Amino acid sequence: MALVTLGINHRTAPVELRERVAFSPDRMADAFAELKAFSGASEAAILSTCNRTELYLAGDDDCAPSVLRWLAGFHGLPAADLEEALYVYRDAEAVRHVMRVAAGLDSMVLGEPQILGQLKDAYAMARQHQASGGFLSRLFEQTFSVAKRVRTETAIGENPVSVAYAAVSMAHHIFSDMSQHKALLIGAGKTIELVSRHLADAGVKDFLVANRTLERAQVLAHARGGKGILLSEIPDYLADVDIIISSTASPLPILGKGAVERTLKKRKHRPYFMVDIAVPRDIEPEVGSLADVFLYTVDDLRQVIEESVRSREGAAREAENLVADGVDQFLNQLRALDAVSTLKQFRQRAENLRDVETEKALRALRNGADPETVLRSMARGLTNKLLHEPSIQVRKATTEGRTEVTEWLRELHQLDSPETDEPIIPVKL
Repeated sequence: MALVTLGINHRTAPVELRERVAFSPDRMADAFAELKAFSGASEAAILSTCNRTELYLAGDDDCAPSVLRWLAGFHGLPAADLEEALYVYRDAEAVRHVMRVAAGLDSMVLGEPQILGQLKDAYAMARQHQASGGFLSRLFEQTFSVAKRVRTETAIGENPVSVAYAAVSMAHHIFSDMSQHKALLIGAGKTIELVSRHLADAGVKDFLVANRTLERAQVLAHARGGKGILLSEIPDYLADVDIIISSTASPLPILGKGAVERTLKKRKHRPYFMVDIAVPRDIEPEVGSLADVFLYTVDDLRQVIEESVRSREGAAREAENLVADGVDQFLNQLRALDAVSTLKQFRQRAENLRDVETEKALRALRNGADPETVLRSMARGLTNKLLHEPSIQVRKATTEGRTEVTEWLRELHQLDSPETDEPIIPVKL
């Protein structure tokens, strides 16, 4: 079975394209149904984060061209625009890629731990929609095992610098004393929870958390001594905050230029620091053109993050070795499974031939034939039928110059080497 991985990430595509290719949770059911129907793949999984959208597909043929057309059509994009940013990996390279992703080796933040959880969620989603079968299940289970080894056997995850940490670090460029400023966090997922922790460590004491579900916002806000509000209430509190960091799964912007522009007049030129971690974006890009607004996207955090990468290069090399081992183990598993399947077919064919010859011998015995003659005839017939097709294929391979087939035959049947250099001509049975 062929494995194909294709997608875009922070290295190949800007946030403007990534947000257009992102899959929202409410469209996943349609995506899986269409993907399997149009791609020809028998198994599929979809990973969609702020930094990447990737599809993992298993099938009998190379489905990359059809998947590219489907992906572009699903998101209403010209296929040519998407093709420029798309990468495609097949078979062993596809296995290596997914393991590198799970280990944090392909992330914007080298070694960041969140991607493993996101990949596990993607696998669970594929299973929920009956899109993942035995092949992808083996792949993901082996991938998670490799990622666990990377975490436990290398230092790549020590003192991790996440996108959330990078966002808070950038706030220091605007506000020297973070304790004097109030933060509005939009969303209540894992990323925002991590942002709140880093802001608290940096000295921020006053928090607002806005979310579509008030209860979730209140739980996160109360953990930091703050207040939870609904997304619709953001305009009422906008003038009181200085730091805005947003990360939701909303398909449309939550904070627009008009609302910020009106609020700036009340603030008397007090600056805003905003980081939009979401893909698609939560804050309209035009907000960044306003005076006294410092708006950053996830792509703008790259410089802060790259500084952390250099400190982990040694651990990354160790992790790459573990990934290489994991790829070898997975491919060996597949070869073993293929061997089992082939041997089952081989044995079944031999048993079918045996049953045919046995039934022929029994009929002869029932008709009064000599038992010794019947047994010899049965043995000869069974031998001829078992050796007929292999003899034809060995002769054909030898004629084509594929002498390794003859060597394999000798090894399989423990045959001695010929005593002369004369070529062996297979006997036609």
